[in-house]
Amino acid sequence: MLTIGILAIQGAFIEHEKRLKGLKINTFEIRQLSDLTKDMDGLILPGGESTAMKRLLIDLNMFESLKKRINDGLPTFGICAGLILLAEDIVNEIPHLGLLHISVMRNYYGRQKDSFKTIGKSKNQEIPMTFIRAPKIMSIKKDVIPIAWYNHDIVGVLEGHLLGTTFHPELDRSNVIYEIFIDLIKTNKKTG
Repeated sequence: MLTIGILAIQGAFIEHEKRLKGLKINTFEIRQLSDLTKDMDGLILPGGESTAMKRLLIDLNMFESLKKRINDGLPTFGICAGLILLAEDIVNEIPHLGLLHISVMRNYYGRQKDSFKTIGKSKNQEIPMTFIRAPKIMSIKKDVIPIAWYNHDIVGVLEGHLLGTTFHPELDRSNVIYEIFIDLIKTNKKTG
């Protein structure tokens, strides 16, 4: 059975635990440095506030260890703020982890009060999407593969062992994005 660690220092991590439990995936919360040494097949960086997450990661002496685990090939899924943490470039800001070769703009779709539910596409099918203070993927580099769209905007990407979405799949009924992440983990286990 797969085990996924979920960064649980700030943000919406409990919803991911519930969704993954429903998919028969083991989870545990990552709250301190020692949690990063546990065996895990994948990692989720949840939505929340990326600047607060980075500050807490530094304060808890977890930032460099987390970056190393991801950089060493741990399949990682960044959602909204987690995507911002992973991004190589944040418009008009200093990047955080800088591992996913995309440029993002924070709060592109509006503030908290502008949050919305809509229908987008992934894997050639319509899926529900919830946007909460969502960033926009402004550009991607050549090795980044778009996997989800809202209107003409890319809202989900895959690059090697990294997956990211600007929307929150944990708040909708579709398992499509989680299935992509689980497939990514299984592929990584076969080739790793």
